[in-house]
Amino acid sequence: MRKVDKDTAKDRDSVTSVSRRQFVKTVPIAALGTAAFVRNVSAQDSAAGLIQSIQIPKALTTSLQSPVRMGSFEGKGQTGAQVFAGMCKDENLAALFCSAGNYTVINAIAETGITSYGGRSEGSMASAADGFSRVTGEVVACSGTEGPGITHMIQAIYTASAAHTPLLVLASNMTIAQDDSLSFIQAMSQQELTTGIKKYGKRLIAPNRVHEYGGYAFRQLKSGIPGPVHLDFPGEVASERFTDPSTLTENYNKSKYRTESRSSASSRDVARAVEMISRAERPLLIAGQGIFQRKGWDALLAAVEKHEIAVVGSGPSRGHFPDDHRLSASLSPKAVMSADLVIFIGQYQMPTRTDYRLHPEVRAIRVHPVQEDLGRNWPLDLGIVSDERAFLEALADQLPKKKRPAWVTEIAAARQANQKQMDEWYALALKYGTDTHRLHPAVIGRELYDFFYNGNIDPKQTVNIWGGLTNLRFLPPYMRANRAGQGVNSYYQSGTIGTEINHGIGAAAAVKEGFGIQEAYKGAPVLSVGTDGALAYSLMELETAAKYRLPLISVIYNNDSWGTWITTDDSPRALHMYLFQQNLRYDKAAEALGCRGEYVQTPEELRGAIRRAYDVAAKESLPTLINAQGIREFTSGTLYPPGMNIVSGPNIAAISH
Repeated sequence: MRKVDKDTAKDRDSVTSVSRRQFVKTVPIAALGTAAFVRNVSAQDSAAGLIQSIQIPKALTTSLQSPVRMGSFEGKGQTGAQVFAGMCKDENLAALFCSAGNYTVINAIAETGITSYGGRSEGSMASAADGFSRVTGEVVACSGTEGPGITHMIQAIYTASAAHTPLLVLASNMTIAQDDSLSFIQAMSQQELTTGIKKYGKRLIAPNRVHEYGGYAFRQLKSGIPGPVHLDFPGEVASERFTDPSTLTENYNKSKYRTESRSSASSRDVARAVEMISRAERPLLIAGQGIFQRKGWDALLAAVEKHEIAVVGSGPSRGHFPDDHRLSASLSPKAVMSADLVIFIGQYQMPTRTDYRLHPEVRAIRVHPVQEDLGRNWPLDLGIVSDERAFLEALADQLPKKKRPAWVTEIAAARQANQKQMDEWYALALKYGTDTHRLHPAVIGRELYDFFYNGNIDPKQTVNIWGGLTNLRFLPPYMRANRAGQGVNSYYQSGTIGTEINHGIGAAAAVKEGFGIQEAYKGAPVLSVGTDGALAYSLMELETAAKYRLPLISVIYNNDSWGTWITTDDSPRALHMYLFQQNLRYDKAAEALGCRGEYVQTPEELRGAIRRAYDVAAKESLPTLINAQGIREFTSGTLYPPGMNIVSGPNIAAISH
């Protein structure tokens, strides 16, 4: 157990010390399985803040317990939708997130036993699918209806594209026969809508080719650089029946249409990289999303420990290099700036020279699966075409053992200096809170860190999702990612507002199910941190979290405004457009949707709310929204320094990287 101050320890009396292996033992079985969906209203519910009239319908539980039914070519045969659903099952599609629509396809997928979730809007569910993938690295599907359904999904598809998420986007479409008739208001051409934000897309116009194009879609999703794939199903394709599998083109096992082989660097390139790294005094490796997608974290750890190379984690998913490792420079910005060699590996979204605070004369190596992208945005001393994991394995094998005590000491000193700055901001934030009786975002960040990552809970356990413009300076440095899939940067590249709860729903679904790399922490609470402005985009999906009894703790920093109100200094007549009503009770809205709600204004109230939310999430798999009340003036560097600032730096409150 790590040392904590007496007040903090007192507030955590009810939290059991939970190790990686012990967590499941401490959680009731009902909180982990299908039985969690069955809930009778009790006095305990009332005490927890639940509205007694809200119930989980028996039909929902019965539906989840229904037997799996795979399609068959016997008798009536299989529909095109069932053929495609069977392929999704064979391809190990991780999950489906959807809103009502594209009925034939989503019903067929659900019948195969693929874990499926139905929410309140297509856009939010597409974002939840993105969140599930970001903490597992697996292919996840989302679905919507034609017209308003697919258009509502565009924002989420764009966000997933910026994050290079392997997202399978499914949508219904009108019949081929009525293509040019404009017979129905929702008739539209879909593929043009997703141009530029997808890796591949296809309207399926030949029913007997549904397996062929499904196979091609999964090739795109599982090879090269990931990205969304968009398929739309006209009525004829989804509903066509097949009694003879020979009438389907390329209707065969996935091993026939996809290889698992990866590109590898030449021995010459590996040797040059080894030479450059060996000659460097302060080498730094930027570990991007490609390492996470290729599950290369073990090879990364072996290579950098052997040669004492500093590492900064980058990408929409965090933790493929642990923040608590002595070679982690993610919280050592001054050390990052002194690196004399930078090695970009898995950096799908390559930064420009102004995105990262690195020495202007730093030498650069980039390892990337696609040759034509080498040299983009950053001049290279060495460009290498290779699968990320394959290169790291070769590097770990060929690098000589080397100790760099001076470099390791510099990283540690820089981390301490950064921590000192954070401590100073925290002290200021406490003073501001005392003066105003409101919560500063630095206080929220510190209290969450102390509870989840510096206290009685295994610091590798809790998955965290963070976003929100006014949080960016103060929250990311506190959100730890000490294992693969533990952290999600919702703002990565796109800067999309309102994804935190949706990403949290997807992440919580993955953790509750114990899917893939989340297996060791099955059923553990998941933390999502956002802002009041962002909440408007996903508030109703709290009902989805409650319906599926997801162990989600959502902390909302409520400053009664858009953080960008500070742009109105010279435009006083515009200020009203940036303001909300003060002290809005988002916690009451959460309660009305079946979640728990808490309203807090002081550090003491926040500590108690976090503890209670954790206990309920862990023991009962029940979601909570904590409405943390601040004031808009905290964003002003003049009124309350340091104020809001988007700091450019790798993993140091950065939006982009």
